Amino acid sequence: MTNVSFFDITIEIKKEGVAKMKHLIDIKDLSVEEIDELMKVAKDIINHEEKYSHKCDGKKIATLFFEPSTRTRLSFEAAMMELGGKALGFSEASSSSASKGESVADTIRVVGCYSDVIAMRHPKEGAPLVASLQSAVPIINAGDGGHNHPTQTLTDLLTIQCEKGRLDNLTIGLCGDLKFGRTVHSLITAIARYQNIKLVLISPKELMIPEYIKKDILEKNHMEYYETTDIEEYMDKLDVLYMTRVQKERFFNEDDYVRLKDYYILNKEKLQQAKEDLCIMHPLPRVNEIATDVDNDKRACYFKQVKYGKYMRMALILKLLEVE
Repeated sequence: MTNVSFFDITIEIKKEGVAKMKHLIDIKDLSVEEIDELMKVAKDIINHEEKYSHKCDGKKIATLFFEPSTRTRLSFEAAMMELGGKALGFSEASSSSASKGESVADTIRVVGCYSDVIAMRHPKEGAPLVASLQSAVPIINAGDGGHNHPTQTLTDLLTIQCEKGRLDNLTIGLCGDLKFGRTVHSLITAIARYQNIKLVLISPKELMIPEYIKKDILEKNHMEYYETTDIEEYMDKLDVLYMTRVQKERFFNEDDYVRLKDYYILNKEKLQQAKEDLCIMHPLPRVNEIATDVDNDKRACYFKQVKYGKYMRMALILKLLEVE
């Protein structure tokens, strides 16, 4: 098995010849040019939805969610339906044969017989990669443990591009669970490839960004970054503020979760020093980390972000299925 980049990621040698397989497992599978191409298609869909309404007639997406989700699963299903296709799948492991002990590899081989593309979420890091090695159809990683969430990152990049008009020369604040937050890890990996990006890393000491992210991405790319426990310290410098929840499902100790879950609560008072064109984002679900009094602020972009996610997943499905 040989790995190369997107649209041609995995090449599997079979007796009858060479079969090209296409998967999106990690945001690093995409070059900047490929990300830009996807965003171009997503923007065209936003402006001309009607011309895409039958692009995937007769196609099916399977959403295999071994871990609960609302937005991501429904976003994939809505994306395929708006392209004219259909969706099938399950929303938790207990409703699948995984509860009987079936392996991921066997599940993928079976579901590949029913679908043209599979979006998979799994609590174990690396599970979508294992699935891609056994799949007869494209696999999209819809989140694996605290590791990767590439389609959320594509959504985030499209949101920033549409709301700020650029993906360079930005100061971005990342706030909350930076230790376990797969959305944060994927976004840092992607945004590091753009020019003049400064990061403000806001978290309690227990949830600081992992050292490997600092070493392998921030320092390797000579990125300017600041760490703080105070959400207001750099507020006036931020172009984007990316809030995240403290994830109960990633904690082994209930007491630690209870102590940290409301560490940051963004409200209108904390935004007094913020820029008028600040873009406030959140991958959702929100718990308490953004007060509802922020929702009507013109700077709140997290519900727009949900719509951008659907359009970006539509673009990705088209690319993976090689639909013009």
